[in-house]
Amino acid sequence: SAVEARVMRSSMVETMQETYVQMARANGLSNRSVVLKHALRNAILPVVTLLGLRLGWVIASGVVLEIVFSRPGVGRLMVNSIFGRDYPVVQGILLILAAAIMFGNLLADVLYSVVDPRIRYD
Repeated sequence: SAVEARVMRSSMVETMQETYVQMARANGLSNRSVVLKHALRNAILPVVTLLGLRLGWVIASGVVLEIVFSRPGVGRLMVNSIFGRDYPVVQGILLILAAAIMFGNLLADVLYSVVDPRIRYD
C-alpha cells in the first residue's frame, strides 16, 4: 500500500546517503549494483517489519468488514455469538485472530533474519 511505499522510499533515501553506499560507488560499481546489492538489502528492513505487523491486522480487520457490510463469515458469527451469550465461540474466534496476529509477527521475525544476516537466533 501507500504506507509501505512511503516507508520504503524514505528508508532508501536514507540508506543511499550512508558511507558504505558512497564507498561502493567510489569503487566503480554501477548504480544498479549499488542499489540492488548494498542499499536495498538494508532499506527493506523497516518494510519487512511493517508488513509482518500488517498481516495479522489484515485478517483481523476482515472480521470488522464482514460485520459492517453484513457479509456472512467469522465476523457475523462473532457478533451473533456475543448477543447470544455463546462465549466459547467468541473465545475461539478471538483465539484464532490472536494466533493470526502472532503468526504475522513470527513471519516478520523470520523474514527479518533472512534479509539481515546480522540477526542470529540461537
